[in-house]
Amino acid sequence: MTDQFNQLLVASNRLPIVLKREKDSWRMEPGSGGLVTALTPLMQKHTGTWVGWPGITDETDLLAPMQDFSSQQGYALHPVHLQAEDIQGYYYGFSNEVLWPLLHGFHSKCNFEPEYWSTYTRVNEQFAEELVNISEAKDFIWVHDYHLMAVARGIKNAFAERNCCYFHHIPFPGPDIFLKLPWRQELLDALLDFNLLGFQTNEDVINFVNTVKSVFSDAEDSFEQGLFHIQCAGRVCKVGAFPISIDFDFFARKAKTPEVGAITAKLKNLHSEQQLLLGVDRLDYTKGILERLQALRYALEHYPDLRGNLSLIQVLVPSRQKVPEYQYLKEQIEGLIGEINGQFTEPGWIPIHYLYRSVSQEQLIAFYITADIALLTPLWDGMNLVAKEFCASNYEEDNVLILSEFAGAASQLYQDALLVNPYHVGEVARVIRRAYYMHKSERAERMKRLRELIKATDIFSWLESYLEAAFEGKSGTGRQERPYHYLSGTCSNRT
Repeated sequence: MTDQFNQLLVASNRLPIVLKREKDSWRMEPGSGGLVTALTPLMQKHTGTWVGWPGITDETDLLAPMQDFSSQQGYALHPVHLQAEDIQGYYYGFSNEVLWPLLHGFHSKCNFEPEYWSTYTRVNEQFAEELVNISEAKDFIWVHDYHLMAVARGIKNAFAERNCCYFHHIPFPGPDIFLKLPWRQELLDALLDFNLLGFQTNEDVINFVNTVKSVFSDAEDSFEQGLFHIQCAGRVCKVGAFPISIDFDFFARKAKTPEVGAITAKLKNLHSEQQLLLGVDRLDYTKGILERLQALRYALEHYPDLRGNLSLIQVLVPSRQKVPEYQYLKEQIEGLIGEINGQFTEPGWIPIHYLYRSVSQEQLIAFYITADIALLTPLWDGMNLVAKEFCASNYEEDNVLILSEFAGAASQLYQDALLVNPYHVGEVARVIRRAYYMHKSERAERMKRLRELIKATDIFSWLESYLEAAFEGKSGTGRQERPYHYLSGTCSNRT
């Protein structure tokens, strides 16, 4: 299928690089992550180009470091230069004060500032112009995530014929939430200019299709070979579910390295008397961290047998540190941690160990291995790759995954993860206790099946599935089997 296009152009808000200042110049290092890992071989084969904002607003000449990057990595970078006011309106404004809360169901947190929308569309047109200028008709343009939902409209306005597809990394809500967006018709219309729209789950797909049909009276849909085909205003847009994943083999190998082993041994020695819960999250109101802490307090209050025997390691990665709402959330989290530790701490035992910082990859994998139970309870999450990384790293297969039913990963992992409603602190507490007492044989059976599933549907399988849909018109590994009843809004797999 990859023989059906020449060059691959990937567009995302940020380039897959880390810029580091060295005196009067910049040094460029490749970014990490499964998406970069999966796309690199394909981009090398097709002389690929990654288009995005480099992360700085000055007009520094990045030609030399980008040429060095290209020679080392085998694909090119193309910067989209944005000014400070662009970043403020397009990124901090419309992307993070409108789309992020709206698409996660927190519409009350939205700031529907009209200027944000105009800046967002202007920056999307700028991305589209750059893509048109460096591409030809037989190239394949793949746009990623909510920052760039109007790029295909910009390409269309430039009267350029391009095969342009889109993948949405975060949730997509139903009409009852999305229709609160003042620019709902304009944004949906722009999305339908893409040839293929990929979402994380079947639930997201159903939400999108229903939203389109609620806004456009002439929209019709059909379902063929695992994909919806939406006809609207003379266009046909394919829509499907393609749950993104991780490089399973990388985490499985990394977990067995001496560097990770040394950190793991130290952690296990320090916590040899307790079972460990682990939470790993970016600081964000969608992650359900306050609810998680309340559930732990409930568990310690109602199940005294857990006191002294169970501790939580909460890794909180800093995010949007200059935004007042995030500063306040951090204060709330730290205040609640202080209350719980003050209420329950005993000599030799602390209920919660709190780390507010980024950790190295080796440290993170060591935490995955050391933890007896992962407690991942987002209020709504596109996928939650931490859940998959946790399973891939646990080659000894003696751990338990507790996962929010509102994480996209639940649509794949529901059979062997313990699913919980993160809003129900009593239920989460009960499941924590169940995981604590789970027999080793059940832990091993569940984790073995989880790891086999994640390995079979890794990041490379995701890539193949998406490309197959883009060029052959059928869904591959994107199909899911979660027993979710869309009409009732309930999940039949209760723990």
